[in-house]
Amino acid sequence: MKRREFITLLGGAAAAWPLAARAQQAERVRRIGVLMNFSADDAEGQARLAAFRQGLQQAGWSVGGNIRIDYRWAADDAELFRKYAAELVALAPDVILASGNPSVAALQQATRSVPIVFAPIGDAVASGFVESLARPGGNITGFSAFEYSLSGKWLELLKELSPRVSRAAIVRDLGLPQGSGLLGAIQSVAPSLSVELSPINVGDTAAFERAVAAFARSTNGGLIVTTSPWAVAHRDLIIALAAQHHLPAVYAFRYFVTSGGLISYGPSSIDQFRRAAGYIDRFLRGEKPADLPVQTPTKYELVINLKTARALGLEIPPTVLARADEVIE
Repeated sequence: MKRREFITLLGGAAAAWPLAARAQQAERVRRIGVLMNFSADDAEGQARLAAFRQGLQQAGWSVGGNIRIDYRWAADDAELFRKYAAELVALAPDVILASGNPSVAALQQATRSVPIVFAPIGDAVASGFVESLARPGGNITGFSAFEYSLSGKWLELLKELSPRVSRAAIVRDLGLPQGSGLLGAIQSVAPSLSVELSPINVGDTAAFERAVAAFARSTNGGLIVTTSPWAVAHRDLIIALAAQHHLPAVYAFRYFVTSGGLISYGPSSIDQFRRAAGYIDRFLRGEKPADLPVQTPTKYELVINLKTARALGLEIPPTVLARADEVIE
């Protein structure tokens, strides 16, 4: 080979090296861990993940192509949260999506370096997950479920549906910061609505059933179910008890109503999972959780189940029907 031809060949190969390196880097499969607080057969959990995958696809990621997703379903089991958090971290993912406060808490114990996106959870600051909403400060950020003032609207809605309600049982989880925060917001509006409040704690199924039954022995009662992992996991029980004791009930999320509950008002959890894909896309492209603020809901929905209303003997006021985003017949 002549000297000039050799130099040309060498130069061409050298120029090709960066292109080959970039192509190899572009083809690297990124790994995402997902820790859900639902059971694997829960339709709501599956719907959230479908929205999440759709969001990833819109951002240019392909499951089975340039990303791989590892799922774990803890089903509101404390031991499974710890076990699966450790398993996911051991897989060395690029980022982890966490659903619900217990998922985030378990992952926070397992890693302080892997980026974590939560959607949706309650009070990330009081839970110790972030330093502030604007500046999370660590490896965790995401999407909050609500502002406490929202819970006052639940009581207003209950009174609007059933003006005779003078007593309301508030289902809350004392183990979570929002358990007290949501109750406090409801207490602030209760006097103006002439409603007496009776908190009912979650945790023990038998004790919960007894508490609801005891509350229902007196007339003019209603139920407000604040959001918690326990309430999500036991929503069929809560809805059945409300029907059994003829209690009009207000819930925080749509999937309570599609499961037979009366009415819900709150953020769209499906929308938040779709938005979470946007944050994960940014992390996979090099941004840091500490630099991205915790975001509050942007989409709220009012959902009514008319079949349940009829079973309770309630006629939904036209003013409420007019505001509904969805009416289930």
